[in-house]
Amino acid sequence: MTVISTANDPKLLWPGLNKIWGLNYKDPPKYYTDLFDTFSSDMNYEEDQELSGFGLVPVKQQGAPIAYDSHGQRVTTRYTHIAYAMGFIVTREEMDDNLYLKRGAARTKALARSFRITKEIVAANVYNRALTSGYTGGDGVVLLSTAHPTESGNQSNTLAVAADLSEASLEDLAVQISNAVDARGLKIGLMGKKVIVPTALQFEIARIMKSVGQNDTANNAINAIKALGTFSEGYTVNPFLTDTDAFYIRTDVTDGMKMFERVSAEFAQDGDFDTYNVKYKGYERYSVGWSDWRGLYGSPGA
Repeated sequence: MTVISTANDPKLLWPGLNKIWGLNYKDPPKYYTDLFDTFSSDMNYEEDQELSGFGLVPVKQQGAPIAYDSHGQRVTTRYTHIAYAMGFIVTREEMDDNLYLKRGAARTKALARSFRITKEIVAANVYNRALTSGYTGGDGVVLLSTAHPTESGNQSNTLAVAADLSEASLEDLAVQISNAVDARGLKIGLMGKKVIVPTALQFEIARIMKSVGQNDTANNAINAIKALGTFSEGYTVNPFLTDTDAFYIRTDVTDGMKMFERVSAEFAQDGDFDTYNVKYKGYERYSVGWSDWRGLYGSPGA
């Protein structure tokens, strides 16, 4: 068990330091709220169940009986909440003699920051592993796939030929989203909501989304994406995405990318009777994933 004693930070025991730094960085914004819809939970786990709808209505011939269709349950998605916990221990002597970190305030803030960044990484990894074998959803395939199994055949939420971020590739995915169908093959009113890119693509996505004219051409043509408001919530840049040329589009599907918060981050401290050490700890419990893969479209880049 690691304990912070006077030997850990000897400079903090002597007067004359102008400034200590490294524990008080500005907290980043909550990026994971752009990646997932968040819900609270009071259960050990949460499950989402897909039900297939009905097919197309056939013609009824005169005098013929009505045709009857049926439906049933399909994909089951389970969100199993995972607990995250960490803390630190400070000796009584370190607390008494430290001239600059009285009562552990700066260290407690640093601990909270560790929880924040951990949550961002856990959330972003669902996107980072969107095409990684072994990280599958309820339908048994990865998040971005050309072969999501349905009752009407395999369906896709990625480009047939992977492409880098461009005006053309965004338009191709927007068309694909507009043509989305349900498990029985019936059209659904799906629309792109927000484009999500890594930091390496922040300037490219700004040029594509904000140019009045067509991007990177001499053509006298409008920027159709901007003119049509194709993505109602614009775009966001996420520094926790690790693939430098992958990009994603969140849609307005009801049950797509989801995060359940079982226990929000909570922090506490207590003293140890035998040693006089002071313990600081934090605890959080949540789960992330997806139910309907139609909640996300994207490309890993060329």
